[in-house]
Amino acid sequence: MAIYREKDIFERRNAANEAKRALLERFKTRPAADDPAVLARQAERKAILEARAKREAEKQRLKQERLAREAAERAAREATEEAARREAEAKAAAEAQAREAEENERIARVLADDAARKAKRDARYAARKARVGRTPPGFTAR
Repeated sequence: MAIYREKDIFERRNAANEAKRALLERFKTRPAADDPAVLARQAERKAILEARAKREAEKQRLKQERLAREAAERAAREATEEAARREAEAKAAAEAQAREAEENERIARVLADDAARKAKRDARYAARKARVGRTPPGFTAR
């Protein structure tokens, strides 16, 4: 069984110094800004950014076209629905007017029938009174 041994301060200090030295070496060996490899990498990054910007612009243009197309379709659909609603309202109004005219005609027929029945009844009553030949006191024949 292995026994865990804690590092002492000297080992920790040496490890930190080695890490600092490695960072310094990496910084010193870094290529200069005018190095062809750095310039090529910068050009490649610039090309990638430009391509990304073009793709974003194209995506935005397509999105705007889609939104405009959807808005036009929605407006056309709403106009169609509005026309259908107006047509249905006009049809319902015409049907209501026709029902009202039919109802008025029926009422007029009923009133005319009642008037004709009353006229027949009055004619029968007058004929009966005329057959009898006399009129009761206070009654005048029409």
